[in-house]
Amino acid sequence: MSIIRYDPFRDLRSLQDEVNRLFSTNLSRVFGDENIARGAWTPSVDIYENKDQIVLEAELPGMSREEFEVTVENNVLTLRGERRFEKRDESDNYHRVERAYGTFTRSFTLPQTVSPEQAIAEYKNGVLRVTLAKRQEIKARRIEIKSDGATQPQTIEATAETENAAQNKKEAAGGR
Repeated sequence: MSIIRYDPFRDLRSLQDEVNRLFSTNLSRVFGDENIARGAWTPSVDIYENKDQIVLEAELPGMSREEFEVTVENNVLTLRGERRFEKRDESDNYHRVERAYGTFTRSFTLPQTVSPEQAIAEYKNGVLRVTLAKRQEIKARRIEIKSDGATQPQTIEATAETENAAQNKKEAAGGR
């Protein structure tokens, strides 16, 4: 177990960071058209899984396929791109601009059970769907136990276990 130093100003710094983030992203869009293109936004993302795969769905409305990219590196899936504000005509006078524009980056750490080599991505109706297949785990098997005095061998059920789960059990037992 590692020792963590007490920092009395940690909460104050996190409050300052939050206030700075609020003022830098939301108010910049209100003051002039030149800041609209620089406003930060993050697309909404849903992540769910079933027994065979993990699925990530991101809303990217109004964007073309060339305006974003998806990468997987070191078990981290990264979605990055840019939605640009396009003023239609110089004579247009916008009264309100509520949609967010600018660059975005979203990163998600993938579990060890996912096989990124078999990732499939599709983009349809403004929704990006990335499907990541799970790796085939070791199948459960039966182990026969023989003893000297017994006439019938005894059978024990062994369940499938991932490498991570086995390592966590080993660490919990003191590394033995």
